[in-house]
Order: sequence, then structure tokens, then C-alpha cells
Amino acid sequence: MQSSLMAKGVLFLLLVFSIVSWAIIFNKFTSYRKAKGEDGRFLETFSKTENLTRIYNFAKELRASPLARIFLTGYRELYVFQKMAKEERKKRGEPPSTGGELVTPRDLKGIGLALNKAINREVGRLSHRLDFLATTGSTTPFIGLFGTVWGIMHSFRSIGLQGTASIGGVAPGIAEALIATAAGLVAAIPAVIFFNYFNNKVILFTSAMDDFSLDFTYMAEKNFVQEPVKEENLFDLS
Repeated sequence: MQSSLMAKGVLFLLLVFSIVSWAIIFNKFTSYRKAKGEDGRFLETFSKTENLTRIYNFAKELRASPLARIFLTGYRELYVFQKMAKEERKKRGEPPSTGGELVTPRDLKGIGLALNKAINREVGRLSHRLDFLATTGSTTPFIGLFGTVWGIMHSFRSIGLQGTASIGGVAPGIAEALIATAAGLVAAIPAVIFFNYFNNKVILFTSAMDDFSLDFTYMAEKNFVQEPVKEENLFDLS
């Protein structure tokens, strides 16, 4: 409380960085844990249920699951392409399909592109505000260093005014310098630790979404993609 105005400003700035960082840390820890739990529930339902409509209805209830949102995107794209295929069948005057409407391999590539875009959106959502932790970890030590330099300058100024290097003259400035250094480290160390921790979590989520995207594409290709028509070999004389 007896620090100079500049030292108090440095400490206040470091306090703001620290409070915001811890708010992000607690928010991400809670949201990641909830997302992981809902991902597990969704995968269990997806592996045991063959009816895509039931899976779709269940996925809409999972607000925090990245995999559920990836599935919803793939399901909607598949539905759109099936609807287009059904309209094309009507135009050609063909009877309606008894099972699910088949789509073309070209449509499957469109579904894959939509899934990749959905994955990118989820990665961006999961990584939101992590850049602030990286900024805190890289800048607060230098802000603390500025407070350190200012405290040492204050000590030398006291020495110059008093004309002697007594402990009473230099102690306030040295105390300001040490407090600023410690405050910068206190703000930076948790931010760096949890940034690396959460960044690793995002990598794991991304890997799970990539795997599920491949599973969904294979499922769609197996059940809803029509076989390409093989052209006859006009030069086969056998």
C-alpha cells in the first residue's frame, strides 16, 4: 500500500491479467469436462443405434458435445443430398426407393467437405480465449520486469536525495521491485501451464472429431452411396 503510483499501476494491471486468466481457466476446465462426458454418451448411442433419426434427436440434446454437432452437420448434408436425389428420381419418372435414398460419390465428397468445415468451427470454438492465456504467459513477466526496473530507479533516486545508501532509503524501492517481479511470475506461470494443458486437450478433441468424421463418411458410403455405373469395354472381343 505504500508503493509508488507507478508500482500500484503495474500491480493492478497484473491483477487484471491474473483474474481474467483464472476465469478462463475455470471456464475451459468445466466446458472441456462436460464436452468429454457428452462425447462419450454420444459415441455409445451412435455405436448401438442403427436408426439415424433417433441418433439425430439424441444429438440435438447434447449442447456441449463437439461430436454431436459434427454428426448433426453430416446428417443435414446427407438429408439434403438425399432430397435432391429423390427429386431427380421423380423427374426421370422412376419409382421411389423402398429404403433410404441413394446419393452419388460426388455428393459424398460434399458431405466430407461439410464435415471438415464443421471440425474447423469446433476447433475454433474450443480454442476460443486460449490466446489470452498465451498472451498473459508471455507478457506479464515483462510487465513485472518493468515494475522491477521502476523500483530500482526509485531506490537510486532515494540514494541520490539522501546522499547515503542506508537500508531505510533503498528498502522501499527494492521492495517494490521484488513485489512486481513476484506478481509477474504469479500471473504468468499458471497461464503457461494451463495453456499447454488446454492446447493438448484441443488436440485430443480434434483427433476424436477427425476419427468420427471418417466413421460417418464410411457409414454414409456403405449405406447410402450408389455404386458407380461401370462402362462396357467396347474393345473386349472375348
